[in-house]
Amino acid sequence: MSDTPAVVCEGLQRSYGDHLAVAGVDLEVHPGEIYGFLGPNGAGKSTLVKVLCTLIAPTGGRARVLGHDVHTEPDAVRLRIGVALQDAALDLKQTGIELLQLQGRLYGLSRTEARRRMEDVRGLIDIGDALDQPIGTYSGGMKRRLDLAAALIHNPDLLFLDEPTTGLDPVSRMAVWQEIRRLNRDLGMTIFLTTQYLEEADELADRVGIIDRGRLVAEGTPADLKRSIGSDVIVVRVDGEAEAETAVRVLDGLDGVGSVEVHGDELTVSADDGAATLSPVAVALNGGEVTVRELTLRTPTLDDVFVQLTGGHMDAAHADQEVPS
Repeated sequence: MSDTPAVVCEGLQRSYGDHLAVAGVDLEVHPGEIYGFLGPNGAGKSTLVKVLCTLIAPTGGRARVLGHDVHTEPDAVRLRIGVALQDAALDLKQTGIELLQLQGRLYGLSRTEARRRMEDVRGLIDIGDALDQPIGTYSGGMKRRLDLAAALIHNPDLLFLDEPTTGLDPVSRMAVWQEIRRLNRDLGMTIFLTTQYLEEADELADRVGIIDRGRLVAEGTPADLKRSIGSDVIVVRVDGEAEAETAVRVLDGLDGVGSVEVHGDELTVSADDGAATLSPVAVALNGGEVTVRELTLRTPTLDDVFVQLTGGHMDAAHADQEVPS
């Protein structure tokens, strides 16, 4: 496997008029890894992927994919990557086989090579006999897997998946996860995965980058990111936002309590030893005459990391939405 980074961004920017959708991102994706790119709607995920796939040009900084500059060498990039974007553009009157044949020919494969690759892809992606049927008869999960197969027909070195499971039912989502793992494990394929589903990144990604309002605000393995905010989280739901502010004052300086974040009527309290700190927190809140509706203890999640870094939940769309190209 080559030592050349699969993706390198240096101060990458993309603006639409006065709106800076990608605001100076620096990142590096290693060959053979699954890199998860997390962020809420409008954070800049899809815009950055479109730049890396050469669909739109950067307006600042630079990016290299598999050693090639996305702006000055777009053809070299396109020949070596596979792309499955969030909205699959599929001809519903074609059969799956017809789509894959066309895709193979567009990448310069001979008819024989295209047929061989179709058989290879059929074994990699759980499509079965549906390839012989019109795409209009496919379920949402089948369409997503066919789009993935089309992205793989030319055996790319790097696969971009932009929110591959958005809108899928849990069973279809798990099936797509299995295919992603298999591609990475069996073929050593580098995968750049954008998602707004926390469990998806936690389950699949070797490393995670978190983007917010066009800026990369954190990067690391899921385990390292979760450890960075403390070993445990105590979640306190109180009777209204006013009592939440009172609760913050009550917990300030309490032994065992680290940071306290407020989100409406909910507080997230970081603690090195949550089990030992849970009771003192309850006693302190009771003594401060704070009405507690719910008190729970859990280990940190990537959502907690995002909340601490940006002040908002992963599933909350920001007011400044990403501007479409």
